[in-house]
Amino acid sequence: MSQTRILVLVGSLRAASINRRLAEAAVKTAAEGVELSIYEGLGEIPFYNEDIDVAGQVPATAQALRDAVAASDAVLLVTPEYNGTLPAVLKNAIDWASRPYGAGALKDRPAAVVSASISANAAKWSHDDAVKALGVAGANIVKEASLHFGTIGARFVETHPADDAEALTQLAATVHLLAEAANARANA
Repeated sequence: MSQTRILVLVGSLRAASINRRLAEAAVKTAAEGVELSIYEGLGEIPFYNEDIDVAGQVPATAQALRDAVAASDAVLLVTPEYNGTLPAVLKNAIDWASRPYGAGALKDRPAAVVSASISANAAKWSHDDAVKALGVAGANIVKEASLHFGTIGARFVETHPADDAEALTQLAATVHLLAEAANARANA
């Protein structure tokens, strides 16, 4: 059996962000045969601009993201909520990975979204915006793999999500469902 590769895109650039820690915890839940890798460098990618999205001239950082998405079997977004929507860095990543239109790296790729915020709303607006953008970009949204964490400031202030049994169980279920969708796509 080949390895199922899931690329994780984290919407918070802050090194110690709880969303980053949730992504790290998700990596630890990967079953045998599933590999999760957190993409580094989203903050280095220029904002999408069709004037610089020219064959042979695409910025190296944007091309590296496209290549990483294309090499993955599925994509997992972990997003906080900034001013009621998803962070610009995630929207930008989706924009670059969606091109060229109709044939971008996200096309038909299984994707799921984990959202987390300090509010009880659990970043559900950000989650919905990420799902919408991924869907328009052509990704295959695995809705049942969605996961929301609310009041994370209180819940994870002293505990890393990797040390929270309930969080690990929930993240493992998300990773499992996303891996199943990736395997179904590969075997179709």
